Amino acid sequence: MMMEIIRRTVSGQRSAVGLGANSRRRSENCELRITNYVVQEAKSEDRNPVANPKSKIRNPKSESGMSLILVLGVMTLFAIALLAVAPTVQQGVQRERELEAIRRGEEVASAIQQYMVFYQGRLPNSMDDLTEGLPQGTKKRQILRPSATIDPLSEDGKWQLIDPTKQAFLNFGRRVQIYNNDVLPSSPEPKQIFDQYAIRLVNIINSKSEEDLKEDSEEEIEILTDKVPFIGVASQSRSKSIIAYYGIENHSKWVFTPLFRGTGISAVNPTKPAAAIGK
Repeated sequence: MMMEIIRRTVSGQRSAVGLGANSRRRSENCELRITNYVVQEAKSEDRNPVANPKSKIRNPKSESGMSLILVLGVMTLFAIALLAVAPTVQQGVQRERELEAIRRGEEVASAIQQYMVFYQGRLPNSMDDLTEGLPQGTKKRQILRPSATIDPLSEDGKWQLIDPTKQAFLNFGRRVQIYNNDVLPSSPEPKQIFDQYAIRLVNIINSKSEEDLKEDSEEEIEILTDKVPFIGVASQSRSKSIIAYYGIENHSKWVFTPLFRGTGISAVNPTKPAAAIGK
């Protein structure tokens, strides 16, 4: 466009003045130089898109910067989404671990019951007594899977062995009584084997309030993992639980014993009353 304007201007001036041959040549040379200058300037602008924002040539640096901003934006949104769902995911994982601990604890309780019945009331002294099985002819009958001997809630995977004479067992019995409206569940069969341990629990009815049982005593948190006669097992974890077992919301206070088995598991919801599971 600029070249056309210059050409017309020079041509108009040449016609108006009536230039001679020499003058026309000088005018044409001038016009040619101006034209070449304009062409060179146009090429220079196209090669430098930063100096000429209207150039149709794309700026690679600008596009790279926009792509980086877009990626950072997507990553930020993704991180926010992860932070939002992380507590829910963590709670779900913890709940599954607690359910698995209860399943394994009940298996151990069942094995203890079979062991005591077979040996007429004798208590096992270690988890090996249960995993070795019971004599049956020339072979042994397995009563406990090796996987059930591992506590999924404790750091070292070892169950806490519950001595029937210790406070942890007595306190658990009291908590079960409170959960069942001060009614102690009956002993499993044969009763003559298990009643000797249930009698001790009957003697502590009304001896401790619910508030007293919420506090850990030094006797209750004593941890024994081997070489002790035990009537049940509990987790070494002292963390607060998501699931309530017989109304108890602390891992170390869940005692899995043949004296108390079956029902008593409920889900904990901070906004609603605890609802029973499996009922």
